[in-house]
Amino acid sequence: MLSVHGYVGGDPELGKPDTGGQVVFVLELAKRFARLGYRVDLVTRRFEGQRRVDRVIDGLRVLRIPFGGSGFIRKEDMHDYLGDFVTSFLHTAMSHELDYDVVSSHYWDAGWAGQKIAEELNIPHIHTPHSLGSWKREQMSGSTDKMESTYRFEERIRKEFLVYRSCDHIVATTREQLELLKKHYDLNDRNITVIPPGIDENRFVPLPRDRVKRVRERLGMSEKTIYAVGRMARNKGYDLLIRSFGATRQIVPDAKLLLAVGAGEDVKEERKVAELRKVASAVGVADDIIWEGYVPDEDMADRYRSAGVFALSSRYEPFGMTAIEAMACGTPTVVTVHGGLHEIISFGRNCLYSDPLHPEEFGAVLSLPLRYPRLAEDLSIEGSRFARRSFGWTGIAKRTLEVFDRFRGKYATTAGEARKPF
Repeated sequence: MLSVHGYVGGDPELGKPDTGGQVVFVLELAKRFARLGYRVDLVTRRFEGQRRVDRVIDGLRVLRIPFGGSGFIRKEDMHDYLGDFVTSFLHTAMSHELDYDVVSSHYWDAGWAGQKIAEELNIPHIHTPHSLGSWKREQMSGSTDKMESTYRFEERIRKEFLVYRSCDHIVATTREQLELLKKHYDLNDRNITVIPPGIDENRFVPLPRDRVKRVRERLGMSEKTIYAVGRMARNKGYDLLIRSFGATRQIVPDAKLLLAVGAGEDVKEERKVAELRKVASAVGVADDIIWEGYVPDEDMADRYRSAGVFALSSRYEPFGMTAIEAMACGTPTVVTVHGGLHEIISFGRNCLYSDPLHPEEFGAVLSLPLRYPRLAEDLSIEGSRFARRSFGWTGIAKRTLEVFDRFRGKYATTAGEARKPF
């Protein structure tokens, strides 16, 4: 499994740059593969003095390959170093006589490298895009030249097209993503399988009311707290949420907004938080927002449970892992319509959705579970049931392995004989 950018590890530093839902996705999927009896190397980049190997559990290790120097590299700038990653990884695989059945890559950077590696090792390559450059570019506003210099969309989309046309199969996370792959990258249905992300069904669980009350007291939250968590990125729409919260306060005057955004260790992130604070002041809700940075992983489930409503206000969101985790914990959840998640939920039964680009609408929908306890209870029960049944990681892993099994042995040198790469 290849996941190149960000801080990937057995105990990932979530909230750090380029380290969020994708890292959780890849790690949890890898753990389930190991639980089902497979041996997995989760391969990533080594930098900032990280260990070469993390042994996570039996059958799973994180293998770090040094390339691109010792400092952090944004995922948008991985273009310049992927060739060195391929060379270094193949050297490691050869020198340690590693033998693999399949390459499973995640995001375009690992996809580009994964295709080269699969071709060298003569094994299948299954790719999961997570997000698409063409879609992201469409959703962003501003100067085309500035966007291109920052995100290098043209180069990314060219490489995505090559990966998608060259790999053996693509695993999309939503039906919407499948349609975009067909529309923007000239693919067809038979080359794509839709498998949604999963959740840790043993960790993200609802609790009895008395225990939730104690957790709320400990965390300083209440049934009138709206909660949002994630990386500090414009597409997450925290400015839209703040504007929407202004509308919510008109309906629920004692509502509070808890924003756990970014790690707070980066100057650029601090500047972005300062910009959000200006938005809050302009809207008139600055005194009603609680600001937090990095939330320890062990507190994530309790944060979800303690909120009256969880909000996913993204301008675009390929899936929305945090929303599924919140639902699994029994928290009424409102999600954006700009993404794939809202298409598979039943409005008013297991979740609510709205358009954060229309703050009054989104704010009004956020207020519904806060005003109507019966609706909140129904969403809590049905949302948790839906999330746990539909997105347990073991079931997701089995569905993914079925895809792998369709291609394993495809490039064997002779019928019935497994290929030995070295």
